Amino acid sequence: MPAPTRDVEAAGAVVFRRSKKECREVLLVHRPKYDDWSFPKGKLDRGEHVTVAAVREVEEETGLPIRLTRPLRAQRYRVGRGWKRVHYWTGRVLEGATDDVSDYQRPGEIDQVAWVPIADAGRRLTYPHDRATLREAIAARKTTYPLIVLRHSDSRSRDTWRGTDAARPLLASGKRQAERLSAVLAAFGVTRVVTSTSERCRQTVEPYAVAADVPIESTTLLSEEGAAAEATGALILGLASELPGRGPLVVCSHRPVLPMVFSALGMRKLALEKGEIAVAHIRKGRVVAIERHLPL
Repeated sequence: MPAPTRDVEAAGAVVFRRSKKECREVLLVHRPKYDDWSFPKGKLDRGEHVTVAAVREVEEETGLPIRLTRPLRAQRYRVGRGWKRVHYWTGRVLEGATDDVSDYQRPGEIDQVAWVPIADAGRRLTYPHDRATLREAIAARKTTYPLIVLRHSDSRSRDTWRGTDAARPLLASGKRQAERLSAVLAAFGVTRVVTSTSERCRQTVEPYAVAADVPIESTTLLSEEGAAAEATGALILGLASELPGRGPLVVCSHRPVLPMVFSALGMRKLALEKGEIAVAHIRKGRVVAIERHLPL
């Protein structure tokens, strides 16, 4: 009996904008090979994270750089003899980037890209599963901001380190995790990096901060030595309140400190693995969606 085949994994985004006529519009693409209208999406490259693939595919198919916002339910449908799973998020064009798609084409794959009023998009979409995703996305389209909680990557153990605990560095495996994590943070459009003063946390966020040219803000209130429930909670609440003005944020800390962070956000405590992130999507000070990701 043949072994069951794995799902083909793909990712994409339902991208919204408000037009000059104050009409909400959604981004759709037309594929001449199938003569269909759908959301921009595509298969993951080997070893690629789903969030990174979603952003890459949208830009390749539409020319628009985006950031991911709220997660949506994945689609799963039959293709040939197997199944395809498509991971979706709502998305926004990056601030300062043009959203003009009037002249964009991707020869051989995409011959039309269009901003379509959401009232008309359901009729334009070819497939029922896309219409279901559109309905879900419309319900979740209001602007949110991600506050990303990150546990530092793999580090030297206390037993093998002779220096101060705050100076304990990442292992080679932890540095590789940090490099892979950089692309995931970029997918959410992180514009601010706040970390514990400990070296292992600083090294975890450094690859992204360097690549994105974002300064690293360090505070002892996120360190194992300096964290305190009331003060650390006040820090997190302050950072969350600044999201609308300063944009998506990552906070890097330690396992014993993370419960203070989650408590301040009104979230249940999550046992993150090293290098894992919890993305809290926040609207008007309230967490409205949560997702978790480990770098591959």
